Amino acid sequence: MKINQPRNWKKLSALLLLGFASGLPQPLTADTMQAWLKDAHVDLGKIGLFSLVALPYTLKFLWAPFMDRFVPPFLGRRRGWLLVTQILLVFSISAFAFIDPSRSLAVFGFFALLTAFISASQDIVTDAYRTDILKPNELGEGAASSVTGYRFAMIGAGAVSLVIADKLGSWHLVYFLMAVWMIAGIAATIFADEPESVSAPLSLREAVVNPFKEIALRRGGWFAIGFIILFKLPDVIAAAMTTPFMLDIGISKTEIGTIRQGLGLLITIVGTIVGGAITSKIGLKRALWVFGLLQAVSNLGFLILAKTGNVFLATVSVIGVENFCTGLVTAGFVAFLMSQCSPKFSATQYALLTSVMALTRVFGGAPTGYLVEHTGWGAFFILSIFAGIPGMLLIPFLKFREENILEA
Repeated sequence: MKINQPRNWKKLSALLLLGFASGLPQPLTADTMQAWLKDAHVDLGKIGLFSLVALPYTLKFLWAPFMDRFVPPFLGRRRGWLLVTQILLVFSISAFAFIDPSRSLAVFGFFALLTAFISASQDIVTDAYRTDILKPNELGEGAASSVTGYRFAMIGAGAVSLVIADKLGSWHLVYFLMAVWMIAGIAATIFADEPESVSAPLSLREAVVNPFKEIALRRGGWFAIGFIILFKLPDVIAAAMTTPFMLDIGISKTEIGTIRQGLGLLITIVGTIVGGAITSKIGLKRALWVFGLLQAVSNLGFLILAKTGNVFLATVSVIGVENFCTGLVTAGFVAFLMSQCSPKFSATQYALLTSVMALTRVFGGAPTGYLVEHTGWGAFFILSIFAGIPGMLLIPFLKFREENILEA
């Protein structure tokens, strides 16, 4: 029988703010930065090259063992590294307030790459802190709290920053303001509780080798890796072609921005919160069944739109349902990733598992355009629904670490 424990609001609030601090730098080195570079009349070829600054987010598992192995002399292994990376981010983001990309593009690029590296490092330790601090019955709501903070930061550093730049005409002021917002994360780090003490790896070699070895030799470890690769396929396949599909059926760019990027993002946040509550209520394994089914079935809406075309109410409903289900899946999936990490190696293992997950986004979305060309929209979305079956078939074989198991 599952016993509901009272919520730890201090812990959930800290995770909300840490999620916010984690999400804030990413648009600043991606879409928001591209807008600034375009305003600065940097040529498109060079703007395209700036997408390479995102590499640290993909490769962060390479230096995650360092953050597992070494313990700062203050605030403990997790909060110590959080404070270091957050203070560095305040300075690196503030630096943009004094750089003109039209005159010093190389310097601008250096700080973009530096900010992305520090941000990826903050992500490593944020994920590890969340994994270590949450008890089994808190994984769902803890994941939801962190992801919600992250998504609000994406709105702030993305949409809000563009509005500020448009109204005030100063990108330097925008980036300085974003640096000030990072103080929320610093405050959360200082006042948050430190996870229960777990001995760090005794050597860097142990920190590098053992996390991979522990996953590979664990009972059900390879099923978990297969599940991570396959589970979100319906969402990945559909999302890769959603914007071209909406344009193809006559939805305007303004409507796409308003419905998908505005209303859709807010509904995703609601779905994430609901998903966290459901996961805590019914248990992780049952939640994965429910969310996986809803994720696949929600793509039926696109099949309906392929038949009806641009009917406003239908479009809003389909995007709303799809985004809500995406939020549900995100909450459950993040909780699952945390349940697969050992506290001793949580920084390295979580970074590794998210890198595995990235393979799905890259290779799952790559062939989708050719599929549409050969099958048409209707068959494509039917395929995206059935793509959910392989991942769900692995759920019965998933094993959870004993201390993190969630059973209803």
